Amino acid sequence: MEALLKLFGGTLNSITSKCMVLFVTILILRVLFFPSFDGIEWRNLVYIHNHSQPSMSSSEFGIRPFKFLVVPQLVWGLNNQKIAFARACLTARMLNRTLLMPSFSASLFYKEIELLQPISFDKVFQFKKFNALCSGFVRLGRYSDVLNRTRVLEMLKGSGRKWTLDRDLSQLKEYSKGSYDDYEVIEILGKNPFLWHDHWPLKDYAKVFECLVLIDEIRNEVEKVVSRIREVGNTRSIELQKGRSSFQPLPYVAVHMRIEIDWMIHCKKLEQRLNTDQICSSKKEIVERVRNIVIGLKKTPTVIYLAVADKLLNNSSIMEDWGEGFLPYEKKKLGVEGIYKKYSYLIQSAIDYEVCLQADIFVGNSFSTFSSLVVLERTHKMIGMSVARMCGTDVRWPSYAYNVPGESNGAMRWITNMSESSLQTISYGTNHVSNCKGHI
Repeated sequence: MEALLKLFGGTLNSITSKCMVLFVTILILRVLFFPSFDGIEWRNLVYIHNHSQPSMSSSEFGIRPFKFLVVPQLVWGLNNQKIAFARACLTARMLNRTLLMPSFSASLFYKEIELLQPISFDKVFQFKKFNALCSGFVRLGRYSDVLNRTRVLEMLKGSGRKWTLDRDLSQLKEYSKGSYDDYEVIEILGKNPFLWHDHWPLKDYAKVFECLVLIDEIRNEVEKVVSRIREVGNTRSIELQKGRSSFQPLPYVAVHMRIEIDWMIHCKKLEQRLNTDQICSSKKEIVERVRNIVIGLKKTPTVIYLAVADKLLNNSSIMEDWGEGFLPYEKKKLGVEGIYKKYSYLIQSAIDYEVCLQADIFVGNSFSTFSSLVVLERTHKMIGMSVARMCGTDVRWPSYAYNVPGESNGAMRWITNMSESSLQTISYGTNHVSNCKGHI
């Protein structure tokens, strides 16, 4: 305190001097007694330039581990949050910075921010596995990695029609160099990353998604559900194949059945706005088109797993009218409802996503982000395994869009166009799903 008195003229007579001493004292106490932060709420107090860190480019040494980016909490459904996460990763990559591990939202509230229930990335996905798989491409860091907790530069994302794609890109380029780049931490303020402008090709997003591996606890739950589906199919197959020398397990078809109340309200409005009738599908239409796919592929009998958000469902007849050769199951009939009830909405959705991803056949809605990301990953997997005829009748992991009519009044074959220049069609939907030219 004596040193502070000398600094401010040796007297505390003026109000200004008293305020300055109090301010400096608070700063000193904060550094001494509050050296860490929780990773959710913190703001800058002092901007300090430090030129001691060496300069690296991401192309030469990978993403810099000592420069960081902070983004807002991710919100909405699981797959909207995954897209937001990937966009945040690619933004950090453009700035050649490590993305500090963001918070996901465990609940589905859209507007009540206080009800979003933040959940850390590493409570859903494997942190070390992500960095290992995405090494040199993007990088995640922990808040404990930050050395100077007062060194934060706030970057406000623009909004509205005047904030164009070009203006957004110019801002990112500006913050990647010069005095902006001197800051150890840049924190982006404003809207949810899902709503940020998109500057990256679809294949870059696919690379990030490929690095997302569920934690072991959730993976084990997924295996329980998939094993139960297989068990039901195998039991029925044994009954049908008595006396045969060989045993063929029944395939399972996962249907992402979008007939929930919130979806029907949303899709009706979307159809009016886009002047189309190929977004909403009734339960009757979905059943008919899925049946015609399976019959055409000569896959009967088959198990049908219905992936649906039960709490938002207003149609209890989803198990009816499937007809002979089809064995429809949802969580309750399958006996796995208890697995899902243990977890938040986000984790329930993550389990269903993986169950759909592993299905022999997947059928979804091309205007659903959930369905679109499942098909993206299945397409990416086929490309990775050098599948030559992705539109062939005997291909592994085929996918279909039931909202778009295909051959013999079945659902349209669905393959993601991996050459897209952005994630627009995945984020907001499309009727152009075939993309079979060159893949037949």
